[in-house]
Amino acid sequence: MNHTFEMTGFEEIRKRLADCANTVPGKHLAATLTPYLAEDELRRNLRETTQARICLEKIGTPPIPLMEAMDEKIDAAVRGEMLTAEEIEAVGGFLTAVNRMKSYLEKGKEQQIGLAFYCDNLRIPEELSSEIANAVRGGRVDDYASGFLKEIRKELEIKQQEIKDRVERLLRTNKAYLTEAFVVTRNGRVCLPVRKECRAKIRGNVVDASSTGATLFVEPEAAAGLREEIELLGIEEDSEVRRILYLLSDRIAGEEALLKEDIRILVKMDFVFAKGKLSLDMDAVEPEVNTKRLLRLTGARHPMLPRETCVPLDIELGGRTRGIVITGPNTGGKTVAIRTAALFCQMAGAGLHVPCESAVVTMNSQVLCDIGDGQDMTDNLSTFSAHIGNVLTILRSINAESFVILDEPGSGTDPAEGMGIAIAILEELRKSGCLFLATTHYPEVAEYADRCPEIENARMAFDRDSLRPLYRLETGQAGESCALYIAKRLGVPEEMLKNAALAAYGTVSPRLAGELELKETCPKEDRKLKKLPAPRIKKQKKAKGKAAPLFCRGDSVIVSPEEKIGIVVKSEDGDGNVLVQIQKEKRIVNQKRLKLKVRAEELYPEDYDFSIVFDSVENRKARHKMSKAHQEDLMIFVEE
Repeated sequence: MNHTFEMTGFEEIRKRLADCANTVPGKHLAATLTPYLAEDELRRNLRETTQARICLEKIGTPPIPLMEAMDEKIDAAVRGEMLTAEEIEAVGGFLTAVNRMKSYLEKGKEQQIGLAFYCDNLRIPEELSSEIANAVRGGRVDDYASGFLKEIRKELEIKQQEIKDRVERLLRTNKAYLTEAFVVTRNGRVCLPVRKECRAKIRGNVVDASSTGATLFVEPEAAAGLREEIELLGIEEDSEVRRILYLLSDRIAGEEALLKEDIRILVKMDFVFAKGKLSLDMDAVEPEVNTKRLLRLTGARHPMLPRETCVPLDIELGGRTRGIVITGPNTGGKTVAIRTAALFCQMAGAGLHVPCESAVVTMNSQVLCDIGDGQDMTDNLSTFSAHIGNVLTILRSINAESFVILDEPGSGTDPAEGMGIAIAILEELRKSGCLFLATTHYPEVAEYADRCPEIENARMAFDRDSLRPLYRLETGQAGESCALYIAKRLGVPEEMLKNAALAAYGTVSPRLAGELELKETCPKEDRKLKKLPAPRIKKQKKAKGKAAPLFCRGDSVIVSPEEKIGIVVKSEDGDGNVLVQIQKEKRIVNQKRLKLKVRAEELYPEDYDFSIVFDSVENRKARHKMSKAHQEDLMIFVEE
């Protein structure tokens, strides 16, 4: 798929055009439509589009048939195959539709509409049309297709009625032997439902039996003989029908060239009238095409946008001005503007009308675009890399007959380097002689355009009072500093605005100061950012100093009232409870019951391993083993 067609919206136009067509070949022509390179071919197609619209407005919708697989039916007949009655009837319907279309075009011919003279190329084999109408009706060969077929079918009716009469007489006279009081048909034979035990009472052949076996379906002898006669008549009927179908198929094959020419013209008409319908739907006009590299659009509306909200675009390019650089705020309509211009060039170049008040459109050898985010995640390309790759392809392809649109060239990277790349790209476009439109936010790019006589600056208008874009293109000057102005209107204080202007431009010019209404005389507090009340974090207060524990690990204590000696395992907790080991038993004792005997530092060295005192032998062994390697099932029990 052509990505340029997707970017501009031309792919969607082709889909809408295909929806306006009736036939499958007509839809295919619409879906594969591309701009023409031959001027005479383009002008002819534009004329046809205009004439089709005139026909639609003056005469109404043309009666174009669907023509489903009509080519295949004709080809089958040419190969000597027998077409079915339904297929031959479809060919007859096609001939009737050709006749209706010819009558429609005759009305346009009377009004001297050029397209309507195609009616002279539509020719109808009247004899074939009459033969099909007389021979086939309702999807079957008609009784009157031949005298012999009429006689056979009449004889068949008589024999079938005779069978019916004979079997019904037997039904009335043998009710006692039957399970039902009506005639039934089994395997194409007329039968009586006979009770099993009464089988011998009815002469004839058993054709079928009920699921229970209680009823036998017997074809009476009186009916069997007539059935054989009917079968012979059926063979004769089938042979006569096939003879007629082969004859008609051969007649269709003989008109192959004429029928296929009618199909070609109807497909052509379907495609042309689809263009006319699209023109009516879009309220479009015929563009004035040229090869002088001139583009002038007045009141242009992108057809994919709602007409009630779309702001018409006026743009002029060509002659002395080879390129336009458009600046303006985001969502201001810059991209829509360049897309509209590119789409109109493609539509006009493909022989379509364009939705605007008037249009002068130049022919282009190619329309090339770089719009939007071209990032390809599967190739791990950055947005900037994708754009540069696309732009390089464009620059290698362009010539003086190309039309190029670029959206924000040089974006997606360092602003200073991106600005330089954007100017380098526009310089290559300028030297190529092509027509181009580009959007930018870089003021240096606008300054570059000012220095080049072939390039013109333009801006998207902006309403300062409502802070809304107007979507109106104004040529002749670059866009204003809308970002700073919007920031000013939204309450950014002067000090921040000055810092922003200095960072952007290096200085605050008198013109910019006037636009932003910067006043040195305003109160100092108004020039700075006013702070709003905000929540604060409450930091945890530091403890004033925690008292040292009364008892430390390893202290020797006396436990009252037993007056036993123990060793402190764990210092006192918040409730004053101390873990003490008394004769290898650990107990919790309140500090009030303890009396210090000897401090730990007096009993043990500084790095003493208290596990020797407090741990069991099993825990100590376990710790020793674990220090060497991981032990899967080994556990240490800690007592507190």
